[in-house]
Amino acid sequence: MEVLDLVLQFSSSVSLWGALVVLLLVYLVSSFSSQEDRKEPPGPKPLPFLGNLLLLDLKRPYNTLVELSKKYGSVFTVYMGPSKVVVLAGYKTVKEALVNHADEFGEKEPHRILLETHRGNGILMANGESWKEMRRFAITNLRDFGMGKKACEDKIIEECEQLIEVFKKFKGEAFDTAHPINYAVSNIICSIVYGSRFEYNDPQFTTMVDGMNKSIQLLASPSVQMYNMFPWICGWIFNRREIHKTFHFNKKQNSELFSRLKETLIPQMCRGFVDAFLVRKQRVEESGSTNSHFHHENLMITVLNLFAAGTDTTATTLRWGLLFMAKYPKIQNQVREELIKTIGSRQVQVEDRKNLPFTDAVIHETQRLASIVPTLSHRTSRDVTFQGHFIKKGTVVYPLLTSVLHDESEWEKPHSFHPAHFLDKDGKFIKRDAFMPFSAGRRVCVGESLARMELFIFFASLLQHFRFTPPAGVSEDELDLTPRMGITLQPSPHTLCAVSCM
Repeated sequence: MEVLDLVLQFSSSVSLWGALVVLLLVYLVSSFSSQEDRKEPPGPKPLPFLGNLLLLDLKRPYNTLVELSKKYGSVFTVYMGPSKVVVLAGYKTVKEALVNHADEFGEKEPHRILLETHRGNGILMANGESWKEMRRFAITNLRDFGMGKKACEDKIIEECEQLIEVFKKFKGEAFDTAHPINYAVSNIICSIVYGSRFEYNDPQFTTMVDGMNKSIQLLASPSVQMYNMFPWICGWIFNRREIHKTFHFNKKQNSELFSRLKETLIPQMCRGFVDAFLVRKQRVEESGSTNSHFHHENLMITVLNLFAAGTDTTATTLRWGLLFMAKYPKIQNQVREELIKTIGSRQVQVEDRKNLPFTDAVIHETQRLASIVPTLSHRTSRDVTFQGHFIKKGTVVYPLLTSVLHDESEWEKPHSFHPAHFLDKDGKFIKRDAFMPFSAGRRVCVGESLARMELFIFFASLLQHFRFTPPAGVSEDELDLTPRMGITLQPSPHTLCAVSCM
């Protein structure tokens, strides 16, 4: 009997192991055939833990990604440390993803540090119903308070006059354009959000703008990128603490502003976005609803989003525009000649744009070449097969906007400042499909119409009043066009002379 039991046990074990081997073979075969059917995007082979980190220039990772696209194609995979990222490069690919597959590629993937600060609130890095509600509310109220309308144009003109006076005070001597331009542009979004502008020497205002600008640079620093990839190792880094410090300071400043606005709130006479939000929040609370997205944290993060986005991108583009004018004086002369011939000394207005094709082309070319938002961070909302590649739900996706704006198959001189990109043979302005500085699809910039209005009025007015030149002793060739590290690409620190012409 004992021998029989041993035989049966042995037979049973063999059967069990045989079954396991068969199951393993079935799994491997099905996985292999599944991978064949669902081909994932190619890419460089990652190292354990580090991924493709050693390939990346952390100061300018977008440049590395553009180079990798030349080897692996317009849809490829890289590993940012242990995290898998699918990169989309080139106009046709990025447009197909963001426009034709807007639902699949429409979610945002906030970096670790922004998850800590935003906590799913606001509009820039939020998803789901909260994002839909906040975006819809923001667009409606930004329009109600002037975005794209004559009232907003008047605010921009008023602010432009203030900025011109600041420039005149330097009497043609070299100065850094960053602070005055940042303050002037920020006042436009402040007048819409808070219902009033600030003086350029208001310490509360200047500290918020300067702190926001510093955080934008720190967010793209190599140490913060390392923290986003390896938060359990790099939590101690100084730049992370600085970002949190600035964020909490700006929250405190805004809480004080909100309190003052609430004390003087008249529901029937809203002064700006904050008033409108407070009125909506009050009505929701009175209705007894417990499932509303109109709460204090959403107000706070949405306002901080609007403040940052409404200040940085437009101000940075304007600074690039003036730098390009100093770098390319012949182009500057053409802009000024067109302005003098068409406008003379009167105030520039939005309706003048159609009669200033060269000036308009220069502004567009500034946006294209500067490419101040080089890449975006999205994620897939569901499994998708895109251009023959399978991309799993929840995969982080980087649409490379810089590869669109510098696409060699779309632009005649992609890496040169060439306003003719936007002019036909008769010198008339033409739109270009591959001009995508505001992104596209579901996540297109909320303030695009405002930014376009600001860029035109500020740029044309400044070129009316001043000739921009390098500092004494510096030639045009010596002006550095290397961008400064940041989540938006600002010009490297520099000074210019604004020589008054009126």
